[in-house]
Amino acid sequence: MADFVFPAPAPTTLAVAGSTALFPVGRVFCIGRNYRWRPDEAAPQEMPAWFMKPASAVVPAHGMLPYPPATGDFCHEIELVVAIGRGGRDIAPAEVEPHHVWGYAAGLDLTRRDLHQQAKRAGGPWEAAKAFDHSAPCTPLVPVATCGHPRQGAVWLTVNGIERQRADLSGLLWPVPELVAMLSRSVALLPGDLIYTGTPAGVGPLQSGDVVQGGVAGIGQFSMTVGGAASRAATPLQQP
Repeated sequence: MADFVFPAPAPTTLAVAGSTALFPVGRVFCIGRNYRWRPDEAAPQEMPAWFMKPASAVVPAHGMLPYPPATGDFCHEIELVVAIGRGGRDIAPAEVEPHHVWGYAAGLDLTRRDLHQQAKRAGGPWEAAKAFDHSAPCTPLVPVATCGHPRQGAVWLTVNGIERQRADLSGLLWPVPELVAMLSRSVALLPGDLIYTGTPAGVGPLQSGDVVQGGVAGIGQFSMTVGGAASRAATPLQQP
C-alpha cells in the first residue's frame, strides 16, 4: 500500500442517469468556437482551439452555483458534453462513435470573461479565466446504449426565465467524431476524459441570485441558482 504524505483526495465522479454507478472523471477538454455566432459567418478552415480544466472543476449541475472570486464578468456557456469510455491516440473519425464515446451530458463552461479578455489581449494563458473552482457543472451522464449518438436536438439556456442561448446540435461546425479525432492527434485520450464541445451564440453575464436553466434535448437539463460570496465556502466540490 502506498505511503502517501497526506490522504489522497477522493476522485471526481459524475452520476450516471438511471443507475447507481459513478463515472470517474479524468481530464476535461473544452473546445473553442464551434457554432456560428453570426448567420453570415464563414465556415472554418481549421479545427477550433481547445483548452483544459481540472477534473475538480466538474460538479453536479444542480443547486447553488457559487459566484467566483476575482471577476466582475461571470459568464455562462451551455454545451454538449462527451464522455470517453475507451482511450486511444490518432483515432480515426469513423472509429470515434462506435468504439470510444461512452455517453453524453449537458454542461456549462463557465468563464471569468474579464480575465479571458485580458489574457487574449496579452497573448497569455486562459487558466485564470477558465480553470477555477466549480467552473464545469455537468448533468448526469447518459450512456450511449440509452441515447445513441445525438446529431440534432436543441441546446438551450435561460436566465431568470429569459432565453439567452439556443441552437441545434446539427449546427456544430465540427461534429463529435472530428473533435475527438483532433484531440487524439495531440494527446492520448483516456477513459474518463470529458469533452465540452463548444457553445452557441448568446453568451452573457450572471449575477448573484440568477436562476440558470438549460439543457440538451434528449440528454439532460439542469437548474442552478447563482450564489454570492457567503455561499462559496459552503458549497462542496464533490457530489455526495
